[in-house]
Amino acid sequence: MLTRFAVAPSGFKESLSAQDAAKAIAAGVRRVVPGAEIDLIPLVDGGEGTAAALAAATGGRLVSRPATGPVGEPVGTHFALLGSGTAVVEMAAVAGLSLVPRGRRDPGATTTYGVGELIRAALGTGVRRILIGCGDSGTSDGGAGALQALGARLLTARGYELPPGGRELGRLDRIDPARLDPRLKDVELLVACNPYNVLCGERGVARVFGPQKGATPRQVEELSAALERWAYVLGRDLSCGTDLRLAPGTGASGGLGAGLAALGARLLPRFDVLLDHLDLDARLARADLVVTAEGALDYQTPRGKVPAEVARRAKRFGRPVLALAGTIGEGAHQVGAVGVDAYSAILPAPVSLHEALGRGTEFLTDATERALRMVLLGARLAA
Repeated sequence: MLTRFAVAPSGFKESLSAQDAAKAIAAGVRRVVPGAEIDLIPLVDGGEGTAAALAAATGGRLVSRPATGPVGEPVGTHFALLGSGTAVVEMAAVAGLSLVPRGRRDPGATTTYGVGELIRAALGTGVRRILIGCGDSGTSDGGAGALQALGARLLTARGYELPPGGRELGRLDRIDPARLDPRLKDVELLVACNPYNVLCGERGVARVFGPQKGATPRQVEELSAALERWAYVLGRDLSCGTDLRLAPGTGASGGLGAGLAALGARLLPRFDVLLDHLDLDARLARADLVVTAEGALDYQTPRGKVPAEVARRAKRFGRPVLALAGTIGEGAHQVGAVGVDAYSAILPAPVSLHEALGRGTEFLTDATERALRMVLLGARLAA
């Protein structure tokens, strides 16, 4: 009999936070097993909700402040100060896709300037370590805006400062680092990112994620060429000693990983950094069934997404894993190789995107109930 459940989902972009997704799944479980023992483990991957989740887990706090949003207009945002003396800058909170109006989604024009502003604000608190969470970005400027906010000058051949946006990097001639914030030398910069994401090449960030952010095929190629130029000039002028084109994690958040790496940041697998605070392995080991979820289950899921990481860890203890998703896409069957035993989409019928986003809690709760009834039916038939 299933009585102990570990509910460990990520968020559903523009619909449910990880916390909301966990609560919705728990509601579905209780419809079927009213007395269930449910351990809610909402997981963050560096994207939306990361700063708040880590602050809550460590007894830290959020610091609110305005900064420049991805389309150049001020937004209300925040960073976190953890109990360990670390600051957490969540790039999605200031340059995320959810902050880009649908009619203005052009990854060649959006900027990470606000990320640099938040890093400067964190520097002002006196912390010795700043963790930058990458995920759910609405930008593809290679971190150029962040470097400009931190004092670097990005110059054309005529000596003019580059305007915002990744496509402008095609005109970059040189970087003048003389005015970089000197406090950067006194802090450790850590970037929690997906190591599968690289800046350039056939699997580069512009080609893989540009269309999701609104880029046309022509814009994708334009942006790819601009980021190639960015990688070359970064390596030449900032002497970072790393091949920024293909190094693991350099493509994180539209190439923000590359820009920060050029400043000396260490790019680390996001789950190694973020999950240490949650005692995840021990909590999965206690469960009879592990339920995870994400917005889209497809060929990208095994490449560093939350359900794959949960399944991989659960399999160390022989725990069965059920994955729920907003949509099931191409290559979803590949999740079986990383430990997902069964998966299901949550939509009961074709609906508009607007309706799907607005009814995410309802659909996820209902889908959990349906899936769990099937699991229990199979268990009875096998008995």
